[in-house]
Amino acid sequence: MSTLLDEVRTLVDRTRERFADTAATGPLELTRGRLDEPLRVAIAGKVKAGKSTLLNALVGEPLAPTDAGECTRIVTWYRDGLTYRVTLEPHEGDPEQAPFRRRDGHLDIDLGGRDPSEVRRLIVAWPSASLRTLTLIDTPGIGSVSTDVSSRTHAFLTPEDGPTDADAVCYLMRHLHGTDIRFLESFHDDEAANATPMNAIAVLSRADEIGVARLDALQTAERIARRYRTDPKVRRLCQTVVPVAGLLAEAGATLRQDEHGALQALLVVPRDELASALLSADRFVSSGQELPLDAETRYLLLQRLGLFGLRLSLALLRHGGVGSAPELAAALTKHSGIDRLREVLATQFAARADLLKARSALAGVDAALRTRRGPGTEDLEAELERLLSSTHAFAEARLLNAVRAGNVPLADDRLEEAERLLGGDGPGIASRLGLATDSPRETLHATAIARLEHWQKAAEHPFADQDAVAAARVLVRSCEGILADLAGSPSLPGVEHAEPRAQPWEAGT
Repeated sequence: MSTLLDEVRTLVDRTRERFADTAATGPLELTRGRLDEPLRVAIAGKVKAGKSTLLNALVGEPLAPTDAGECTRIVTWYRDGLTYRVTLEPHEGDPEQAPFRRRDGHLDIDLGGRDPSEVRRLIVAWPSASLRTLTLIDTPGIGSVSTDVSSRTHAFLTPEDGPTDADAVCYLMRHLHGTDIRFLESFHDDEAANATPMNAIAVLSRADEIGVARLDALQTAERIARRYRTDPKVRRLCQTVVPVAGLLAEAGATLRQDEHGALQALLVVPRDELASALLSADRFVSSGQELPLDAETRYLLLQRLGLFGLRLSLALLRHGGVGSAPELAAALTKHSGIDRLREVLATQFAARADLLKARSALAGVDAALRTRRGPGTEDLEAELERLLSSTHAFAEARLLNAVRAGNVPLADDRLEEAERLLGGDGPGIASRLGLATDSPRETLHATAIARLEHWQKAAEHPFADQDAVAAARVLVRSCEGILADLAGSPSLPGVEHAEPRAQPWEAGT
């Protein structure tokens, strides 16, 4: 039985053959190749949003430079590799291997005298289990003082002459601003892939700073993130909003024994004196403080942990049942929110990798056809349209977008159920049915039958709004798919599949 990716591969191959020895050959070769690669997730956001720090936390080691050096102005890909290697791809000329060294753990890449504007991208190959399922792409900060730096990110994620090289985006924001909304709007997929929030998540980065580095800062950040998740402007542009203290997460992933020892040394200071020294960052590193650490060590600790991380680490060591460096590192990771982000990346992106990669590839085919449409391409255009219109996963994506945009006339409780069934909380069966992940098979099956019966009645209601009926038909097919998965076969006896048809929310796409 052919899969969606198989069908997309076939269409890409046919398009490559049709446009052989033309300018489309190169882009189509790249489109074909990315179908067999890990999903590409770009990390984007304003300057100082904490993109490189978050990437390091996700990888589990401090690779990406976090200072304002040359390489932070270049789009840099981090992918799993058999060996350690950095490839520099200039705008003009052939790719070449770039020398590099580790400086304070981070990569210091030698550009060979080139200005960053001359480099199209850097590709860092690094053996890493974290990079086997996701290729992470660090982008220059949006809103930089240098418009040239910002334009590199926009050119990469929202190119004018074709689809983006990223399959999905993890967008970092410190607070929700109009520029954040405008960027997420611009990242919406190419027309062929039908814009949905499915390929974007937002991260409330530097979450510890939202609560002014108090010990309850992450709880404050979670309340704000929850409010953003219900904001209609945000819901129609991304799957969810996750608060993360990136610096704390990076420290948890890379904490050293000497840092743990320095923190332990601070515990001998009377609590009132230590609390006074931690009132501000400047106060902590001031030479006037009588602490058992020299000023340079205190400064390095502050750089690694931040004020929130320092306060939390000392509280954990004093009251949290944490003793060793590995125990403290695990506790910092747990409190940072990075595990929740990893879970979201796994459920919203990695579990949908085939769908997201198929969308990207179809956008590449559409870009090739748009510039060369004419006699002899009708069959390719028809196949592209067939895949987009008849593939149920794409119908679900379009309906999910319509639900979140408020364009489906259903009652509020039914809208919530529809969003779950469409995969809004994740593509797993339990998530779609609103049940616990350890629910027994019998419970999953009974719930799916009940959902199917409800949406079948809604689809057949003689007086229902036609848009609601069209939505119900898609949801019927989603329920049928769940039952088929539970049965371990492509279909279930006695379950009739509705024929796919164009839906009202697809107008104009």
